[in-house]
Amino acid sequence: MRDYIREADEALRGTYEEPMSLGEYVDAAFESPSIASHASKYLLEAIESMGTRQVVEQGAEKQRYRFFDDPANDGEHAVLGNTEVLNAFVDDLRTIAADRGKAEKIVWFDGPTATGKSELKRCLINGLREYSKTDAGRRYTVEWNVANADDTRGLSYGGEVDAADEDWYESPVQSHPLSVFPAEVRKRLLADLNSRNGDHIPVDVDEDLDPFCLEAYTYLEEEFRRAGKTDLFSAVTDPKHLRVKNYVVDVGRGVGVLHSEDDGSPKERLVGSWMPSMLRELNSRGRKNPQAFSYDGVLSQGNGLLTIVEDATQHADLLQKLLNVPDEGHVKLDKGIGMDIDTQLVIISNPDLDAELDKYADRNGRDPLKALKRRLNKHEFRYLTNLSLEAELIRRELTNETSVWTDDPEAMADRVAEAVALDVREGPGEVRTRELAPHTVEAAALYSVVTRLDDDDVPRDPDLEFDLVDKALLFDRGYLQVGDQRREVSAFEFVGDAEGTHGIPVTFTRDVIADLLHDRIDRRHPDLDVSSVVMPTDVLDEMVAELSDAPVFSRAESSEYEGRIAAVKSYIFDQQEADVLDALLADKGVERETVEEYVEHVYAWASDGQIETERGPVDPDPLLMKLFETEHLGRFSPDDYEGNEPSESVEEFRNEKVITALNRYAWENRDEGFTVSDVDLTEIPVIRTVLETHDWEDVRRLFADLDPRQWDDPPANTETARVKARTIDELVDRGYTAASAELTSRAVMKEVSHTWD
Repeated sequence: MRDYIREADEALRGTYEEPMSLGEYVDAAFESPSIASHASKYLLEAIESMGTRQVVEQGAEKQRYRFFDDPANDGEHAVLGNTEVLNAFVDDLRTIAADRGKAEKIVWFDGPTATGKSELKRCLINGLREYSKTDAGRRYTVEWNVANADDTRGLSYGGEVDAADEDWYESPVQSHPLSVFPAEVRKRLLADLNSRNGDHIPVDVDEDLDPFCLEAYTYLEEEFRRAGKTDLFSAVTDPKHLRVKNYVVDVGRGVGVLHSEDDGSPKERLVGSWMPSMLRELNSRGRKNPQAFSYDGVLSQGNGLLTIVEDATQHADLLQKLLNVPDEGHVKLDKGIGMDIDTQLVIISNPDLDAELDKYADRNGRDPLKALKRRLNKHEFRYLTNLSLEAELIRRELTNETSVWTDDPEAMADRVAEAVALDVREGPGEVRTRELAPHTVEAAALYSVVTRLDDDDVPRDPDLEFDLVDKALLFDRGYLQVGDQRREVSAFEFVGDAEGTHGIPVTFTRDVIADLLHDRIDRRHPDLDVSSVVMPTDVLDEMVAELSDAPVFSRAESSEYEGRIAAVKSYIFDQQEADVLDALLADKGVERETVEEYVEHVYAWASDGQIETERGPVDPDPLLMKLFETEHLGRFSPDDYEGNEPSESVEEFRNEKVITALNRYAWENRDEGFTVSDVDLTEIPVIRTVLETHDWEDVRRLFADLDPRQWDDPPANTETARVKARTIDELVDRGYTAASAELTSRAVMKEVSHTWD
């Protein structure tokens, strides 16, 4: 327990500072101008402070701000995908912060449900909170004490104040410390600050004190003027009366969030309300006293940094009242009393706000919402169209995993395909482990992505036919592997812009899988708990079955999505088949030394050279090359050779597929003393195929007595039984359980048995 308390003490110790005088704050601002940044500049600095990383989305490489991965919370509220939208938002912040345009705009995030908009809200709050705890991100406001002035009327939010106590009252709306200075002095101060700063985005503080702080300032100024003080500003801002203190940004302190369920009059929701009982208690001298105001509206809470209107359709009546806030920076509390506001306005909505804004569109120039629509700067969130991102999102929905996946492409593919084990409560005190077999999450993710793609805009090639699965893979990896060739995304042209605007949301997929985890699947095995395993086909079949009953899909959508399942099933089966083949032939692969020997002989053959051996230089061996090409590569038959001499087609293959790739790699990685042994052979597509790919002809050749039709229950002491046992063991070593290995190999062998003879 003491350890936990000590850790909490240390965490808070690094978060808060002792209050400082106004002069000390100004000196600190000249040392570190970022602590004085205005709202949009501070938000931009917070986002940029965490750096970027490279991602691939829709096939293209992009730089993504790590801020949106929610690193401070281990990715708990990371915004997956939509990197281009988020980058456009950051670009807007740069323009707004530098006062180069868009200052009058209200940033609007629009999109279907379950696209990450709510995660963005939480990510912004989390990121700003954590940034404000750092030295560079410190956020400051002012607090006042008038109890030690001659007049003991005091300053409070209500009630009486004991003049003997030093009662400090913080600005209820996080007023900027520099707003204490008179406008002309503040202008010169900022000019000097920015000239030293050198940042292309200057610090801009144009707001006066909020009414509560102004009441304290005015009261102190009057008292010291009556007392004959000549240095009035120095007296008012003496550390006995004014201090600058830092605060940790959070909801209510620099971040205002208006939720869909919040009610009240427009003024109450925006800035707060008067408290009549307090008006009677406070000495208002014939006028309304701003100390009797409750500063709990969304703009009051978000002053100094960020204001978010969540589910904006529920607050459509407020949007027009927000029109002048961004560019004028001012809002009325009540008649005669206004308040300057410095906040970045962000509204979040589902597509129904579009319908609300367009309800008068047929009036042409007389549309009463035209001014509002002109002020909104729209950023559209869409469903994910990357297989790996969707797989990550599904796993996040089903498990407690939060860390953002940042693996290299090869490792990412393994994570997408891997199994997931989940504990499911089945009764009082009864917990059962259920398994989503390898490729199950991948299948659900791929099908979801395929429903979101534009089927009129698939990759096109005069010699090949691609489908939506190919498009999904292209978007995820940035390339398509076509035989020995890698086709980069730049080789294809996409003209549509409908990707991710419709399709199956992750919430639907999550619910289907969750229901399957609680269902007992009717499968049996004498030794293995196969009924606890959810297979890819289980999920895909159930997703299709649930389409027609789900209220979120129209009949046309259900029919369209159902028609896209076949290609997904085919691809997932290919992945399962590759796993089983690799396991079957795990001990029968081509040794790397054999591959290197072949490449070395081909290189010497092409250059009319010789190969150095322990016995001296020798000519390349035509028989060695022939056997490799016919038996290991399977590209040619003995008929393609005259004896051991290659035909024209074999020569062309060696030159174009092996030598060209080898020379390209050698040139890109050239240095003195280059030899074939220096080459990473996996960089050569045709060689990579040899090292990584197997086919059923290899199985037939190596296991002549194997009978796939007996795979489910092979007779004892047969080759089928021995091969199956080794295959299951190998699959388990590669991430399967014995139960999922049994079911996957059964499914593959069932299909193979139809064509085995």
